[in-house]
Amino acid sequence: MFKRILFVTLIATTFFACDTTKKTTSTASTVKTPPPPPPPPVPEPTPSTGTTDNVSGKNDMPADTLPIYRATPTLTNDIIHTKLDVRFDWAKQYMYGKAWISAKPYFYPTNTMSLDAKNFTINKVTMEGSSTPLKYTYDNSKLNIDLGRTFTRDEKYTVYIDYIAKPSEGEHGGSAAITKDNGLFFINPDGKDPDKPQQIWTQGETESNSRWFPTFDKPNERMTDEIYITTENKYKTLSNGLLKDQKNNPDGTRTDHWVMDMPHAPYLVMMAVGDFVIEKDKWRDKEILYYLEPKYAGKGKLIYKNVPEILEFYSKRLGVDYPWQKLAHIVVRDYVSGAMENTTAIVYGDFMNGDERSLIDKDFNETVVAHEMFHQWFGDLVTAENWSNLTVNESFADFSEGLWLEHKYGQETGDAHRKEVLDGYLQQAGGEMHPLVNFQYQDREKMFDAHSYNKGGLILHMLRHELGDDAFFAGLKKYLTDNAYKTGEAPQLRLAMEAVSGRDMNWFFNQWYYKAGHPVLDITYDYDAVNKKMNVNIKQIQERLETVPYVFELPLDIDIYSSEGVAPVRNTVRMIKRNQTFTFDAPTKPAVVDVDGDRNLLIQKADHHTDAEFAFLYNNSKRYLTHFEAMESLKDEKADKTLAQAVFKKAINDNYWQLREDALTNLININEDAPLLDKISKLAESDPRSNVRAKALDRLAKTKNAKFSSTFRTAMEKDPSNRVSGAAMKALYKIDSVSALQSAKKLENSDDPQILESIASMYAKTAQPEQLPFFERGLKKMDGEATMSFMGSYLAALDKAKVTDMMERMGRLKDLAIDQTQSPWRRFASAGGISKVRQQFKGQAGSEYADLTKMLSQIAEKETNEQIKGAIMNMIAK
Repeated sequence: MFKRILFVTLIATTFFACDTTKKTTSTASTVKTPPPPPPPPVPEPTPSTGTTDNVSGKNDMPADTLPIYRATPTLTNDIIHTKLDVRFDWAKQYMYGKAWISAKPYFYPTNTMSLDAKNFTINKVTMEGSSTPLKYTYDNSKLNIDLGRTFTRDEKYTVYIDYIAKPSEGEHGGSAAITKDNGLFFINPDGKDPDKPQQIWTQGETESNSRWFPTFDKPNERMTDEIYITTENKYKTLSNGLLKDQKNNPDGTRTDHWVMDMPHAPYLVMMAVGDFVIEKDKWRDKEILYYLEPKYAGKGKLIYKNVPEILEFYSKRLGVDYPWQKLAHIVVRDYVSGAMENTTAIVYGDFMNGDERSLIDKDFNETVVAHEMFHQWFGDLVTAENWSNLTVNESFADFSEGLWLEHKYGQETGDAHRKEVLDGYLQQAGGEMHPLVNFQYQDREKMFDAHSYNKGGLILHMLRHELGDDAFFAGLKKYLTDNAYKTGEAPQLRLAMEAVSGRDMNWFFNQWYYKAGHPVLDITYDYDAVNKKMNVNIKQIQERLETVPYVFELPLDIDIYSSEGVAPVRNTVRMIKRNQTFTFDAPTKPAVVDVDGDRNLLIQKADHHTDAEFAFLYNNSKRYLTHFEAMESLKDEKADKTLAQAVFKKAINDNYWQLREDALTNLININEDAPLLDKISKLAESDPRSNVRAKALDRLAKTKNAKFSSTFRTAMEKDPSNRVSGAAMKALYKIDSVSALQSAKKLENSDDPQILESIASMYAKTAQPEQLPFFERGLKKMDGEATMSFMGSYLAALDKAKVTDMMERMGRLKDLAIDQTQSPWRRFASAGGISKVRQQFKGQAGSEYADLTKMLSQIAEKETNEQIKGAIMNMIAK
C-alpha cells in the first residue's frame, strides 16, 4: 500500500499553524518543518498474550501480568479455495453473495469452522451438494459453523454460504492509512452526482474483505479464488487473475468469471465495477491492463508510467521473474487510501489521473506505480506473517522507490528520494518511536506509519550497503524463493542474508529491527600537527535514553579531503562505543573530514563544520546529499554571505534539479547582477524541469522588472507545464495585473490545481465578491499541499465579506470537511479555514465564535483520519 507520510508536513506548514520552524545548520538530516502537534490521548492497552484484535480500554491488570503480545493468528482450518458469486443492489448498497469455501483442518482434527463475516445477513449454510442446513452461530462478526462431523487434515470439505453483505451499515472505523474500513464501496450509487462516475470497488487491507465475503481474514492465510461478478452490461469489471469467460444474461446484465489460480492472502482479493476504457500493454508474454475513466482514454502509459520497464528491471534485479498471471492498474474515485497492491490488480486513488500537461508536473505517479509493483513480490508473493512484521511488506516497497529512481534517473535522484524518506521518518520519530518489528502495537492500522515505510526502507538501504549489492540481492532472491506463496518474517530475511553472505547478521537485525530509535551523532575534529594525525571524535548523544538507552554499532565511511580538486581518502571503521575517537595519518591538516561520506546511514549528525568547509564540500563532493547539506547550512542568516552566494550561483547549474530550484530560492541580491538575471531568465525559458522553470519565473517576478513581461507571457501561453503557466500568471500579475487577471478569468474552470492556486493567489489581493464562487468550485478540485495555499487565498478574499455571508460560506466548508469521500487535504484545509475565521471572532460579541467552535467539533466527530482529528482537536483547544 502506498501511503506517503503527508500530514506531518501538512499540519506544520498550514496557513494557520504557528511558525516554529528552527533551522539546524549542523544537522545532516535537517527537518524543514516542525513536528506535528501531539495526537489526542489514546487509552492504554489491556494486556494480552495472544490476541490480534485492536485493544482499547483502561489497563487495570495487575503489574505482574504479561505485557501485550501480538501472536500470529492460529490456523485451525486452512482455506484452499474460495468461489464467489456476487451481484449488487445499488440503491441499498447491498451485495448479494454466494460463497463456496473449500478447506481442510490445518493439522488437528476439527468439527468446526470459524469465519470472519462482518455485518452480513446469513440466509443459508450447508455443505456443498447438500440441502441440509448446518448449525451455526453468528454475532455479526464471526460465523462459527458446526461441520456436522470431525474432519482430519487429509480431508477436504466445502461449505456453501448464501448471504447479503451490507458494507455501508453497522459500525465502521478508519485510520490515517485507510480512512474507512467498509471493505466494499458504492460510489455515487444513485447517480445523482454528475461529476462523479458510478463505481463499485473493494479495499481489503487490513482485515476488511470480510465485509463482503466470508473468510479467515488474516495475512497468514493462503488460498486461490474465483469470482462470478454480475453487473449491468455497460460496466467493465476487474478482479485478481484472469478473465476466464463472460456471459450475457437475459435481463441485460453480464456475468464475468475471474479466476485466480495461484494462492495469495485474503486481504489481497479485489474487485471493481464501473465505466472504464481498457488499454492493453505487454511484458514478455504477460498482459498488462490499464483501466481508465473514458475522460482519460489514450493516457494509460502516461498515468501508469514505465510499467513494462519496471517489471523487467525488478525481475532481473531480484532474480525472480514477475510471478503472476497478468498485471492490471485501475484508478477509482473516492479511494480510501493511496494505492493498494492487490495481487495482479493494483488500485490507485484518483490523484493519479491527469492529462499531458498536468502529468508533466507529477513526479509521484511513477514512484507510486513502482512501489505497488514491488509489492507483487514483497507483500503478495511473500506476505507478512502478521501485522507486527509489516516491514517485510511495506519497507521493501518503500525501498523499491529509490531503487527504481536510482536505476532510471541516476544516483542523485535515488539519494534525493532517500532524503525525503528520512525527513518523513524523523518527523514521526520526534513524537513517537517504536521497534520496526512491533509485537506490542496498540492498533494494527497504526503499523502503517513512517517506521514500517520510511525507516524500514532506509534500513534495507543500509543492509544493502553493509553486504554489497551482489550479496544483498542474492539474499533477496533466496528469501523470495524459499518463501514463495507463503509468509515471511524479519528472521527469515536475516537467515537468507546469512546463508548467502556467510556472515552473522544478528547484530544488524537486533538493533535496527527489534529496537526503537536511531543514532544521533555529535562529531568534532582535532588535527595533531606534531604527530601528523587527524582525530575524529564521535559521540552518540541520543537524548531519549528511556527509549534509546543503547549504543548502536555503526559501520562508518570517513572521507578525508586533503585539498581542492583531489578525491578524498576513504577510511571504513566501526563505531561500537558511545564515545569513540578514530585517528588517521595526515601529513598536513585536511581541508575537511566528512563522516558517512555517501550518506548511507540512518542517523542525525552535527558536524560542526565551518561555512568554508561546507562550501568546500559542495565544490568537491560528487554526492547530492552532501551538496544538499552544504546548501542547507549556508542558507543560515549567520552564514558568510559571500561564500553562500558563490555556492548558490554555482548550484543553479547543478546536475540535479532540486538543487537548482533550491539555489534559485536562496540567491541574494539578484537585482544587482545582470549576468545572473540573464541566467535565471534562461532557466525560466528552457530548464528541463518544470519545477525549476516555475521557480525561476518567481525569482524574476520579485525583481518587478517590466523587461521580463514578455518572458512571463511566453511561458503562460506556450510552456507545456501547468505549474509553469500558473507561475507565469502570478509573475505577470506583479508587473501587469490587468492582463494577468484577464487571463485568470478565462481559466477559472480549469481542473488543474496549479492553475487554480495561481488564480486564487491573485484573487486574494483583489477580494471581489463576484470572485468568491470561484473559490468554492476550485476547492473541490484542489488536492495536495497546494490546497493549503488555496485556502489561505480564499480566506484573504473573504476578508471584506459581510459577517452573514462569511458564516454561510463557513457552513459550506463544514459540509466539505465532514464529507469523508473528499480528499484528506481538502477536509483538513476546510477545517483549518473555519479555525482561522473562528480566531477572528474570539472575544467579540455575537454567537459566531461559538457557532464556529460547534462546527469544528462536528467535523472532529466525523473525521476518520486520526492525524487530522488530532489537529482539529488542537484547533478547538486554542
